[in-house]
Amino acid sequence: MRPYDTILVVDWSAAEGVRRAEKDAIWIGIARNGAAEAPVHMPTRHKAEAWLADTLRTEVAAGRRVMAAFDFPFGYPKGFARAVTGRDDTLALWDWLAARIKDDAKGRNNRFAVASELNRLFPGTGPFWGKPNEADWPDLPYRGTARDGHGMAEKRACDLAAKASSSVWQLFFNPTVGSQALMGLPMLSRLRRIKGVAAWPFEPWQDAPAVLTEIWPGLIEPAVKAAGDGIRDTHQVRLLSLALSRLPAAELGAMMDVEAPEEGWILGTGHSARLVELADQPLAPPPLSNDCFALPPGVEWTPVDEALSLLQGRLRPVTAPETVAAATADGRILAAPAIAVRANPPGPNSAVDGYGFAHAATGEGPQTLPLTPGRAAAGAPFAGTVPHGQAVRILTGALLPDGVDTVVLEEDTRTDGASVAFNGPVKPRANTRRAGEDVDAGDILLPEGAWLRPPDLALLAAAGVREVSVRRPLRVGVLSTGDELAVPGSTMEPARTYDANRPMLLALAARWGHAAVDLGHVADDRDALRDRLDGAQADVILTSGGASAGDEDHVSALLQDEGALTSWRIALKPGRPLALGMRGGVPIFGLPGNPVASFVCALIFARPALSLMAGGGWVEPLVMTVPAAFEKRKKPGRREYLRARLGPEGVETFASEGSGRVSGLSWADGLVELPDGPATIMRGDPVRFLPYAGFGLV
Repeated sequence: MRPYDTILVVDWSAAEGVRRAEKDAIWIGIARNGAAEAPVHMPTRHKAEAWLADTLRTEVAAGRRVMAAFDFPFGYPKGFARAVTGRDDTLALWDWLAARIKDDAKGRNNRFAVASELNRLFPGTGPFWGKPNEADWPDLPYRGTARDGHGMAEKRACDLAAKASSSVWQLFFNPTVGSQALMGLPMLSRLRRIKGVAAWPFEPWQDAPAVLTEIWPGLIEPAVKAAGDGIRDTHQVRLLSLALSRLPAAELGAMMDVEAPEEGWILGTGHSARLVELADQPLAPPPLSNDCFALPPGVEWTPVDEALSLLQGRLRPVTAPETVAAATADGRILAAPAIAVRANPPGPNSAVDGYGFAHAATGEGPQTLPLTPGRAAAGAPFAGTVPHGQAVRILTGALLPDGVDTVVLEEDTRTDGASVAFNGPVKPRANTRRAGEDVDAGDILLPEGAWLRPPDLALLAAAGVREVSVRRPLRVGVLSTGDELAVPGSTMEPARTYDANRPMLLALAARWGHAAVDLGHVADDRDALRDRLDGAQADVILTSGGASAGDEDHVSALLQDEGALTSWRIALKPGRPLALGMRGGVPIFGLPGNPVASFVCALIFARPALSLMAGGGWVEPLVMTVPAAFEKRKKPGRREYLRARLGPEGVETFASEGSGRVSGLSWADGLVELPDGPATIMRGDPVRFLPYAGFGLV
């Protein structure tokens, strides 16, 4: 069976009115290639059907196979279709309902009247039951126990097999799916007429570009409970779409291979444990390919911009998502968009301390309104309605009472305790805030890939978001190699070099929000290096030293023998070839052993690459154009980065360009970037300055 590229799971609703982004609204889960997107909220059935129709057409036109699964019954117990249409044809029953169900743009519908008409087709008391009150629709019993003689089974065979709790005949009182079916089947009657769409299991679906299926959220109830707080419906559609998307095509095809010509079938019945397993399974991105660092044929020296472009195009996120409390998510990367659970502000309220009234009761010139007893305060709303022509005391942040749409500022009034006087006219809705003025429920607060900051946590809290899906922190291993290295302060031998790169690179990884993993120091010993890399618990490894082609450059030699190695001769100064390799699915960045060159390569290449692998997207350095407080003549051929800092006359550079002068890194507060071509810099000339702060170093 051809696999599905896109899975849609629809949580339908028969409710009247325009529904906000809350429980029992219409929610649509979307998963593509084993990854779930943020559920989509639909305020009405009309908008949901239009969205579904457009999405089905778009996916089919793009050559993507799509499944749309709905959480209401596609059929009724055996014999019902014949009793209504004269045929054992469920699709004819869909058309019969589509011709009779009326549903306007505000969700007002006639489902109880249609159910009454259906009941009159059966002997005794018809099968449908449940309604808002006992008086209306006399052919529709208020309670299910009042029915007899209709001859229909209470549940379908698939309802019994799946242990579904409700009956398709029940139209009111929870739990119920009967009303959803009456309001959903007419929509399916229309959707199945879109070119390329087939209704499972009633039509040939095996090769159809788009397939409509029935699903039941109860199949993954343990996974939904484990999802924690938030809108339960959104957890259901997200996890169901995710589980179906993760099923191998052959396994999903076997689940769909059923015989149910009239009653239909619930997809996944008998496979609940498997669906729960897939819904609970953390998403693990596939490993990077071994040739992702390979240079195009014939390329020897690579310009900086071209090298950056190659990295950006070949790397991708490698960390799985996890759910954490929003309040503790500072510095984390969103794995899915954060959606507002509640509007901010949640209701219309006052922006000032003053007096509230109905604007229509006022006019021009001096105004005097009697005061209604009581007041409205933040957290203590006014109980009741303010009579037309009267005013009420109101404080900043208080919900506007019924009867109030305008507030006059306290400083613009006088009062004797019984009345309030002010000059008109006052603008309609003056000094008020509308509900959702900041954000509406269902709005995307922050996109996937956003690095969460303290202001973002405030936004999430204000919109009622308690949990967010974030990427697991990228584990960045840092390894130093070489016999010449020693622990700082451990020896005074002039032949030994203190290991300055490892603490520097570990600190950089931590500053950039990653989980820094100290892999220590390995001498020039191939077996010891192999053991250290084998035991590394890291998603990516930064090494310094040993990455060239000398006799003691064991990192490059080991990668050449056991992995994949590419040595990029990047045209920059300071710097040497940047070694990029793959070993056991783990990318390895071989940085120069010289601390100055290692630092520059880490800022320019490792920082954006690590951000992309962590799920935060490719990041560009902050660039400022400032006057030069130095002079320099530069030859063509390499881009140069000079240690620099801002001074009163512009940006000045370190006294020596020697890459062995580590003190220049600490002296500087940024880098001056000189172009690839020749350049003559005079004092006062504009130059590009990349401050350390723009690299996250403050």
